[in-house]
This record gives sequence, structure tokens and C-alpha cells, in this order.
Amino acid sequence: MNDSDTPASRWSDLDRPPLNASALRRGLIRPGALWTALDVVPATGSTNTDLAERAASGLAEGAVLVAEEQTAGRGRLDRRWTAPARSGLFLSVLLRPGPGVPVRHYGWLPLLTGVAVATGLARAAGVDTALKWPNDLLVTVAGEERKAGGILAERAGDGAVVVGIGVNVSLRESELPVPTAGSLALADAVSLDRDTLLRGVLRSLERWYGQWRAADGDPALSGIQQAYAAGCATLGRPVRAELPGDRELTGEAVAVDGDGRLVVRTGDGERHAVGAGDIVHLRTAG
Repeated sequence: MNDSDTPASRWSDLDRPPLNASALRRGLIRPGALWTALDVVPATGSTNTDLAERAASGLAEGAVLVAEEQTAGRGRLDRRWTAPARSGLFLSVLLRPGPGVPVRHYGWLPLLTGVAVATGLARAAGVDTALKWPNDLLVTVAGEERKAGGILAERAGDGAVVVGIGVNVSLRESELPVPTAGSLALADAVSLDRDTLLRGVLRSLERWYGQWRAADGDPALSGIQQAYAAGCATLGRPVRAELPGDRELTGEAVAVDGDGRLVVRTGDGERHAVGAGDIVHLRTAG
């Protein structure tokens, strides 16, 4: 059975009902919309891997693949992303920006998706969210920043990009993979209805992606650069950039440049554009 339209008697956790795939399709797939197909599967290794394989066979833009559970989900740097079944949103979308968008602007897709997810969840879940460069979604739990989601964009050949989104929705404290993780539930979200949250995220992504593509991928003209900076918790604070080759850079994160790179100003006043690496938010003195 491909859809998660399963009867209540099969739920293993009454607080975590399955997604209603038929209702999601009715609400999201319509003539002229970005979303062209939506499938929900009970479990898979990685929605990104599955959708990338389908993309190679010519799948149309706007396909959405959602898993109730991922057994081999991946984050940046091939880190594992695991969570109990039906405890979050685990999905990938297929985008084909087209010849009007230069490939050099594709690097904005994970940042754009971060803006879309944050704004979509703010409306649908009523929870304050922030972005950690380049692709983490942060929530506040008991006054502390915690990671509740992440984004992974991967080229899938022939101008296609698969963007994976993972968000912890109902994870309880005892279920967190690491103490620094969080969830919408722990951040006191007003709604944990995953159907509502998924519709909110996908509608927001459709809106932001449409603006970006209409501007030929220009981050400033589309408003993405400004929106990302406004919602980015990394800017204006001391950070440590852990760079490839076991290098480190410490300074203040002062901007996100036109290529989506984080600009770090070191103590000597020099500015360095960081395009890849891990960013650690440092506590301010005092």
C-alpha cells in the first residue's frame, strides 16, 4: 500500500496519526501549481535518494515524496537523520529551475527552502523559528536554541535539484537523538497536525520558489537574500567556522553575500566568505 491512508486500528501511537495523502493531494495539486504529484510511503531509506532516482528517468518538476519514517535519512556531510515513525515531516521535492536560472544561483535553493520552511511553520504551527547558516531550522526550548530541522539540496542531473526537508514535530525529550535537538512540540507549537504543517510548508515553498525563478534566480531581486538575512540567527554573533582541511576561522558573522556564502569578520578586520563548513554559534562574553 503506497499511501498512508491507513485505518486508526493500525496506528501504533494515537498521538501520531498517519498523513492523509488523498487530502494533501486535493489541497496542493491543481492546474498551474508547482506541485504535480505527491506520494506518501510508510518507510524508506532516504526520500532524497528515491526521488533522485526517479528524476533521472525524466520525472516532472513538482513531484513530492513524503515518508512516514526514514531509516537512512541524511543531513549535510552525510550525517544520519533518524526519528520515530510519524514523529516529523520527512520529504523531498523535485525542482527544475530551467534555462532562465543560471546554475551559479542554484546554491540559493537550500537557503530559499529554509526561508520557506521557517515562514510556513511560523504560520501553521505558531512557533518562532530561526535559521542557522546554511540549512538548519532552530526553535527555542526553555530559553535555549535547539535544532529542529534541516535541509539538504542535491543535484540530480539534467538541471534537476532534489531538496530534502526534515522537521521534528512531536519528538519528546526522551526521544531526542542528541541533547541539542528540539522539536515543534518542545517549542510549544500551537499545532502538531502534520497535514496542516506539510500544506503550510509546501505552499510557502511554492511562493518563494516562484518569486526566485521569476527573478531568474537573482537573490536580491527575488527578496530571498533579504528574507534569509532577516531570519538568520547566525548573523551578528560570534561564530567558529570549521572548514575543510581541518581549518578553523573565528569571528563575527556579518553578512550573507550574493552567492549565499557566510561572511565572517575576524579580529583583524578581514572579511572571509565561507561557502562550506560547519558553523558553531559561540556564546558572547559575559
